[in-house]
Amino acid sequence: METAPNGWRQTHDEIVVLRTTPEHIYIETKQAGSAQAANETIAGADWSRSRNVNGTETTVNRPLMFPLSTGKSWEVKYTEAHPNPKHNSESFDSRFRVVGTETIEVPAGKFEAIKIEAEGEWTAQMAPMHATAAATVAKQDGTTIVMNSRNVAPVSATGRLYKAVWYVPEVGRWVKSVEEYYGSNGVRMERYSTELESFKVGAQQ
Repeated sequence: METAPNGWRQTHDEIVVLRTTPEHIYIETKQAGSAQAANETIAGADWSRSRNVNGTETTVNRPLMFPLSTGKSWEVKYTEAHPNPKHNSESFDSRFRVVGTETIEVPAGKFEAIKIEAEGEWTAQMAPMHATAAATVAKQDGTTIVMNSRNVAPVSATGRLYKAVWYVPEVGRWVKSVEEYYGSNGVRMERYSTELESFKVGAQQ
């Protein structure tokens, strides 16, 4: 993961599929070598991720939509009110497309993968702020502090995003992913990438 201007950090995670149903995948995730208990989460049968947005269960990421045929496209779009104290709202619009097959090499080996790309936009409506400024005025009869207080109108921030995954059917998941976010000036602010190091299937998974 890279986050400007703080550089990058790397983690190694172990992901175990506990069970699957026609609609969901039940997953156990923990950091490799950690003594902490694993986190158990649920994904959609297409590895989509959903959560509560404004009181409604909403799909916030869907990198795959089966069957994956070249040229197929879909959209993930949502707006969340008050996601954090700094933002009144955040909106994301991602448009996915199956690019085709591509040979890719990661630490786990070389694979024939199906590449999916997404481009889109994000918008954040900043929460209104209250600004206060103070000035000291020295006079003959003493010192006076002058306070100036005003409300700062909320502003919007916008930018673009890019995502890509390389899905391998025999693995049952992508072996590489990239997720990037750019500011309104076109400069990349964040980059997240993953690569498969090793895997086991079937009864050994």
